[in-house]
Amino acid sequence: MAPQHKRTRIRRLAVGAAAVAASAAVAAVPAAGVGVVRAADPGVPAPTPTAALAGPPPAPGPEKPPAAVPVPGKEVPAFGAFLSSDQRGVARMAQLSRWLGGAELRVGHTYLPGNRWSDIEGDIHFLEAWARWRNEKDDRMLVLNVPLQERNEEGVPDDEVRRLLRRGAAGEFDHHFRALAERLVRLKVPDTVLVLGWEMNGITYTHRCGPDPQSWKKYWNRIVTTMRSVPGQKFRFDFTPSRGRDAVPWTQCYPGDDTVDVIGMDAYDQPAGMSFDQQVKEPYGLQGHVDFAKAHGKPISYPEWGLFRNGDNPEYMRGMLAWFDEHKPLYNTLTDYCPHGVWQCGANPRSSRVYRSALFGRTDETAPAPTPTPTPTPTAPLPPAGCSPLDLGSWVEYWLGGKLCLRFDWWSRDD
Repeated sequence: MAPQHKRTRIRRLAVGAAAVAASAAVAAVPAAGVGVVRAADPGVPAPTPTAALAGPPPAPGPEKPPAAVPVPGKEVPAFGAFLSSDQRGVARMAQLSRWLGGAELRVGHTYLPGNRWSDIEGDIHFLEAWARWRNEKDDRMLVLNVPLQERNEEGVPDDEVRRLLRRGAAGEFDHHFRALAERLVRLKVPDTVLVLGWEMNGITYTHRCGPDPQSWKKYWNRIVTTMRSVPGQKFRFDFTPSRGRDAVPWTQCYPGDDTVDVIGMDAYDQPAGMSFDQQVKEPYGLQGHVDFAKAHGKPISYPEWGLFRNGDNPEYMRGMLAWFDEHKPLYNTLTDYCPHGVWQCGANPRSSRVYRSALFGRTDETAPAPTPTPTPTPTAPLPPAGCSPLDLGSWVEYWLGGKLCLRFDWWSRDD
């Protein structure tokens, strides 16, 4: 083909030029013998570290890159997703992991219903499925959201919420939470992370804080004290407001360091038009959350996060993932249903690509750093005794196969 023919013609021109250069060098010293020193020539002594070389060594060839291995680094923050409260959520964990290239989903997240007190006591069959999933691997984590009141999403007015909070603060509901703690211990998940009364700074739930923050805090403290009194428990209690001020500043609801193990935040992409940077800097926002937790010596978490008022927003998705990598929460779990999600929701393809590419294949297993095999630096052979090398340039020497060497002992040789 034409490229091959062109390379052949260039090689012939180069050899011709090398011959001319060699002839000129010989003509300059007519009484001398001429030889070419090559790496394969016999009789050339092996170089030693202190030996002077006949010239600069040839340039080394391209170094072969090492085989790809996982880059060692800090532990990957534990993550997962809310996929469904019941057994379907358990089954989907493996499916989501496959979609993420085998990424290790260490966190399972589910919710107790808040319709009746029996729900809050854990009298629901799907807890058994989540307990089995948790116990299959030692490093897995089960996160369980626990309502603090029955009829939790029925629009109960503030006056009634206030009365309920005061009843709770007086200990009227302690036995429900003792029953839940005992059930979790029996299911062999005594180390469950319990997100009590989440988003208490808003207006959605009957367990909200705003109508009476002081009674809310007392009620939280009673619940934690009651559950910690159950033999065998190792629970961690996660205080999780929603991002921003909402109905009441969430710091007004904080019940104290003695009864809080983790300070979380539910951080959806809202309101409309708010950039990720604004979500970081707003009062009671992402930065305020990190700073508050640090001041209280607590790890952080993000039990709920995802897309919302700004639609398919890859800027938010990249921002949150980078935030997790920087601040290393105890765990984060994406809410994966429309409009928030990226796997079960087809409405967010751009954000889905960002999420998948960032977490594809992530595990906590890291290989040791590869020890590169040193590439030996080629060295030029030493010239024979009584031989003086000529510097004709690396281009000519390449085509000659080595350096030209002029011998000045020709007069002493036997003919």
